[in-house]
Amino acid sequence: MPDLQREMATALKAVHAASHICATVQHNLITADSMKKKDQSPVTVADFASQAVVCSMLRLAFPDDPVVGEESSDALRNDEQKILRQSVVHHASSALAQILEGPPTEEQVLDLIDHGNGEASSQRYWTLDPIDGTKGFLRGQQYCVALALIEKGRISLGVMGCPNLPVRFGSEGGKGILMSAAVGQGTGVHTLGDLTSEIGDQNRTDVKVSNIAQAVDARFCGSVESAHSDKGAASQIASILGITADPIQMDSQCKYGAIARGDASIYLRLPTTPGRREWIWDHAAGVICVQEAGGTVTDILGKALDFSKGKRLEDNRGVVASNGRFHEQIIDAVSQVSTLAD
Repeated sequence: MPDLQREMATALKAVHAASHICATVQHNLITADSMKKKDQSPVTVADFASQAVVCSMLRLAFPDDPVVGEESSDALRNDEQKILRQSVVHHASSALAQILEGPPTEEQVLDLIDHGNGEASSQRYWTLDPIDGTKGFLRGQQYCVALALIEKGRISLGVMGCPNLPVRFGSEGGKGILMSAAVGQGTGVHTLGDLTSEIGDQNRTDVKVSNIAQAVDARFCGSVESAHSDKGAASQIASILGITADPIQMDSQCKYGAIARGDASIYLRLPTTPGRREWIWDHAAGVICVQEAGGTVTDILGKALDFSKGKRLEDNRGVVASNGRFHEQIIDAVSQVSTLAD
């Protein structure tokens, strides 16, 4: 079993800091007026600031590791009014000043964002989604910061920062968790609290997938956005399996988190168009969290997800995540839905 202690400590610290930035931007910049105008600038600011901070910590700790992220600085460099660029620098500055031992310049921030433009290596790389669930972020709902380490095409560890996910499903109590997993080390959860406390093993809670044994008793976790997954096909699959419970709907890889800690037992990411292939950063962190919690994740054909083919899961179609008790039954139900044919 690989020793990933340093990698995990760095990933937790990086995602923790980025989650703090994203929560601050969501709280301060999203208003009723911006939502009415469908202003996407808050999520743009948070996206870039989050990527800059995560990349700064990864570059410092592991300078030879490529980071395959979702964003590049091109849009900010072409921002003639400089409003977005200045806002990104402002929101990233506090965290970056501690890492760089001084306030960052604009160029330093842009350079750190572009550190996330690496290529997927056959040996080792990190993949980052600085904000997964942009529409959820803009609605003030679920989103996450997702970071994973890939080694020789396999996920070694993953960390998800979910600032709006309830600490306990269905509870009116606190919200905000860090969920993490590494090969052979299980899946754990830290509460984010006020997003300023230190993260340590002493306040980690181990989580497991649900122990529901029959598909008919299961509950789906699905996407809010219809463009992300074929909801009509999902309804047919639920009918085939005899599932009647209302699904939990949320944006982002928080759905994987819901499966990993037993809030739901099935997550389907069904292709919406022929030939569609998933981005690696949309799944890697969540996949290992489910697997290390005792669950199963494959594509809709039952094949293991292959992260060795670049920025997309080129050899896979869609995703099926479950508690593992009736995964083959789900795959069989998926195969009966003709709309999913390529």
